[in-house]
Amino acid sequence: MLPSATVRTQVTVPLRFPDGYATTARVHTFHGLVDGREHLAFGLGEHADGEPPLVRPHSECLTGDVFGSQRCDCGPQLREAVERIDEAGGYLLYLRQEGRGIGLYAKLDAYALQDDGLDTYEANLALGRGADERDYTVAAQMLAALGVDRVALLSNNPDKAAQLERLGVAVADRVPTGVHLSPTNAGYLAAKVTRADHALDLPFVP
Repeated sequence: MLPSATVRTQVTVPLRFPDGYATTARVHTFHGLVDGREHLAFGLGEHADGEPPLVRPHSECLTGDVFGSQRCDCGPQLREAVERIDEAGGYLLYLRQEGRGIGLYAKLDAYALQDDGLDTYEANLALGRGADERDYTVAAQMLAALGVDRVALLSNNPDKAAQLERLGVAVADRVPTGVHLSPTNAGYLAAKVTRADHALDLPFVP
């Protein structure tokens, strides 16, 4: 049974991105999350009665979200998600799971291995870690605390949908994100498709 969590605080925070896009979020903190970390839920827009909210569980990426790293597509996905959720109504769940759950320093160690020819999943395994250690139990807890048991999931990752379903969250629809391709993240995106079945329409992946 999913351990219960409760909303700890809700505050209104105006958001503004480097490209000028701005909106306002209702930011929720929580008591009782199983891993003890400080995850956040950003409530955006208003969803229609009877319709599932649009929800994106977004794993923290300091290098991409904050510093605009071009080695991944995390920053562009975060920016896209905020606008799309604001339009449809729903939640961005900002999860403190850096580096697919292995941490910031280990992620940078994995980058060094990628520079030697491994892909993003192989590099994690070479460090003695799981290819993807992310766990979405806290995401399910947060949604339950917010009174959400059915979602339209904004994600290309089938594992997110599978984990949420196992945790009791009904995924009414899977909504793909855009493809944020650049010369420096092409290999990273290709590995997502070939190694983890992400729903990305890349021109160079059969």
